[in-house]
Parts: sequence; structure tokens; C-alpha cells
Amino acid sequence: MKILQVIDSLSIGGAEKLVRETVPLLIDKGYQVDLVLLDGVKSHLYHELNNLNCCKIYSLGNSLYNPLNIFKMVPIIFKYDIIHVHLFPAQYFVVIAKLISLSNAKLIFTEHNTTNRRLERKSFKFIEKIIYKFYKKIICITSEVREALIQKLEIPESKLQVIENGINLNIINKTIPHLRSDFGYSNDHKLIVMTAAFRDQKDHKTLLRALKLLPNNYHLIFIGDGANRNSIENCIHNLNLSSRVKLLGNRSDVYSIIKMCDIAVLSSNWEGFGLVAAESMACQIPTIGSNVPGLNNVIGNGGLLFQKGNEIDLKEKILSLENIQYYNQVALNGITKAQNYDLNIMVEKLIFLYKSL
Repeated sequence: MKILQVIDSLSIGGAEKLVRETVPLLIDKGYQVDLVLLDGVKSHLYHELNNLNCCKIYSLGNSLYNPLNIFKMVPIIFKYDIIHVHLFPAQYFVVIAKLISLSNAKLIFTEHNTTNRRLERKSFKFIEKIIYKFYKKIICITSEVREALIQKLEIPESKLQVIENGINLNIINKTIPHLRSDFGYSNDHKLIVMTAAFRDQKDHKTLLRALKLLPNNYHLIFIGDGANRNSIENCIHNLNLSSRVKLLGNRSDVYSIIKMCDIAVLSSNWEGFGLVAAESMACQIPTIGSNVPGLNNVIGNGGLLFQKGNEIDLKEKILSLENIQYYNQVALNGITKAQNYDLNIMVEKLIFLYKSL
């Protein structure tokens, strides 16, 4: 069985990281798996996969929305039995390329979010329904994603299958924390970490407003980058938090940084899953997330939830962890919950789906 994974890029993000980690595991199981990137940006995830030398990586250019990407895909997709697609606009481009090529490949799409701007516009809903019809199966990363597709697009339930995202527990468990002193911190500091791309979905500013309300020994580390970086830097400056916030950019040592910290936060406006929340729980520190569909399912019974956009509620959840017994119990709950998201289990479910087509 020849499988082609298609995604916008391998820049930082949960979907991108999932592709980078599942491709080698599928190859280890005896399948030929290759990858198409609309944007071949050389991120650390790209280099990690490329250095394994286990698959072909087709980089179509450096622009996600260039319609020429459609025609570049046409001669590629002929070589594969299954084309597994992630994210927009790859979701649209692959369908058009398949129609042009007359390929017999079966299409699968993984929906990584409970909502997007296209679903909020009536004109786009019609187009979305058409595009989804070309996919043999749609993988929903949580039951909340599945319900959203049923309600918003009236997709038949038989076409939808829930396969929750997985995390590489073996790698996480073997990772050693960084020394705080290497980053200019001591044990007297309370370190909060948030790993997320700088975009509207992730709502970094609520966490910054919460930090402003916390004692001065609380410091914040942002891992990630993106279009909203300037806006976030301005927010940090306006709140007079420059001495308490570090922006580390995209990193390949995320687990070592998370394990160095005291608390992980994901303050998203919406999430399909929230892969980094599961990873943070596995890193053995208490994890706090916004109470939004998808994310609340991942963190529920494993961490703490706060009202979306409410910095006062978030502050209170953070301060509640100053009780050491409660802190240790929340951390333990997270470790236990994270075991449900073993990447190997996810890959086995994926293989079963491929074989069923």
C-alpha cells in the first residue's frame, strides 16, 4: 500500500507535528509513505523528518495559496493508493488535482478543528459540503469535531471516524529537563509555559493579562512564532511585562523546556484537540486550558479548565496550584490522562482505517 500524506507545511503546529511523527511509524510498519508540502519551509520538524531519510518529501514551493500547487500535485498523486490530507488549502487543492488527473487514489481528510472561518460563512458552507464529498473517510480527532461536522455540514455519520491524536510517550519520558539557570531563572521563580503559534486561535493575550495579575515571581515562556508576534510583543510592552516574559520562537527542545517549568497553559479560543496539552500532561506538570470543545475533552479529569478569555478565572486556577498537595494531584492526574493518547495506538487505528478502504 502506497500512502501520500499532504499538508500545508511542517511549520510549528499540532497537525504538523502529528504528520512528522506518524510518517516514520507507518514506514516501520512496512508501508511506503511519502509527503507533499505546499510550502516547503525548512522548519525544525522538516529537518527532523528529512534527516531520517525514510521518505520522499515533495516541496511544491513557498506559498500555500498558489494555485500552481494543484498542477504540481497532478503527476505525484498517480503513484499512490491513498492520499491522506491535512488542513486548508491542501484540503481543496488535492480534490481539484485528483479531478484533473483522473487518479483512482482514495482520499482521506483529517479534520483538526471544531470550527474555521469558512464554516462561519454561508457561501463557504456550500463549497465545503462539495469538497468533503470527494473524501472517502473523514478522520475527526475528537468526538466534538465529529459532532461539529454533522451539525454544520450535515456530513453522514458513516463517513466520519474518530481517531484521537497521539503523542510519543517514549520520547517524552526519556527527555531531560533543561537547567533553569541556562535561561536565567532560579527555583524561586514560578514558570508558566505556553507552546502555540502566534495566531488569533491561540489567544496569548488572555494569558498575558492573567500574568499581570499574578505575583512578580511568576514568569512566562512562549514557545512558537507566527503572524501575531508583533501584536503580542506590543501587548507585553503595554502591560509592562517585558522583564517577566520570554519569547523563545520555534524550538526543537520543547519537551525539555516544558519539563523545566511549573505550569503549562493553552488559552485557545477554539481547538480540535490541543496536542500540546496532552504533551504537557505527559511532561508531568499541571496543565490548564480554556474550556472550549475539543480541548476540554483532552484536559478534562487530567488538568484544570478556565472560562475562555477570562484572565481572572485563569489567574485563580494558577494560584490554586500553590497548594503543593493539590499541585501534585493535578500533575498525577495529567500523567494518567496522557496515557490515553499513545501515538502507537493512534497509528494502529490509522492502519486499520487504511486497510478498510
